Amino acid sequence: MRDLFAWWPNSALTFAHPWLLLLLLAIPLLAWLRGKRGPAAALTYSSIASLQAIGKQSAARAGKILRALIFVSLAIFVTALARPQLGKSLTQIEASGIDIILVLDVSGSMLTKDFTIGGQEATRVDAIREVTRNFIEARPNDRIGIIAFAGRPYVVSPMTLDHDWLLQNLDRVKIGLVEDGTAIGSAMAAAANRLNDKKSKSRVLVLLTDGENNAGKIPPKTAAEAVKAIKIHFYAIGAGINGIAPAPIFTSRGPLTDALGNLIYENQPVQFNEAGLREVTKIADGKFFRATDTESLEQIFSDIDNLEKSTVSVKKYQQYRDLFPLCLMGGCGLLLAQILLSQTIWKKLP
Repeated sequence: MRDLFAWWPNSALTFAHPWLLLLLLAIPLLAWLRGKRGPAAALTYSSIASLQAIGKQSAARAGKILRALIFVSLAIFVTALARPQLGKSLTQIEASGIDIILVLDVSGSMLTKDFTIGGQEATRVDAIREVTRNFIEARPNDRIGIIAFAGRPYVVSPMTLDHDWLLQNLDRVKIGLVEDGTAIGSAMAAAANRLNDKKSKSRVLVLLTDGENNAGKIPPKTAAEAVKAIKIHFYAIGAGINGIAPAPIFTSRGPLTDALGNLIYENQPVQFNEAGLREVTKIADGKFFRATDTESLEQIFSDIDNLEKSTVSVKKYQQYRDLFPLCLMGGCGLLLAQILLSQTIWKKLP
């Protein structure tokens, strides 16, 4: 019995012969016929008026209990014939072995509001965070890490299969955690260095940025050569429009805010150095994508997902614990109780 309770969590009840459960439908019919006909009289009287008051309620209650025991035991016997089983599934998944690092730009320009989420105006960093979340959730069997960068790169999360923890760290990605700037080369080099330590079938670096390199010690072209040399699959995504968009007003002390601490926005010219990032991508022997809105960003991540398909081998094992003996003992126990009660304390007159 203790083993049975140990099995119960995360187990499913199944039947080897479920069609036999249809016999349970006959039990209410038998109960109805039995009640309609009534039991045979033990004694015959010309008038039963004098006996109606004698133990009427207790006898009726006893009779109902005895009949209920019979029908319940019948139901248990029918269930036993259907062979109930507790099944526990054990699934073994062989992961694809793909390692992915997402390199996210969190410089001040990523606060520009030229994207939308759910029809509402959104900053570039919010849109990237949202689409990145969907990408991570769609690849549960890959090790994924996140590096964010502005004036210098920093590790948001090392590569991990614990995607719940990874997504929690993604939610903490925001502007202003490090000095402002756009150190694309240093961020690429940091990601390539981490991927170089991994012996996986495929290593992927996805760079999301909206600007050109203006900080860091490593030029993007040098980092691109290193990425190509160690055979990392490189994807660069240029986020944002070229034109006029709501953007924060920056001063030497940082972005301007109102009395409540909210950023002050105004329409400003925004530009993106597409040619420079395309050149870096070409050196790395990678693929370049341009995202000017949330829909195109989602499509780009979908394209990358298709290009880096993971092969997963799933093996399923099923273990069963047969409940037939338990049901049989339960039915016999109830039937025995009915017989003992009907022959002792609730025995009819001969």
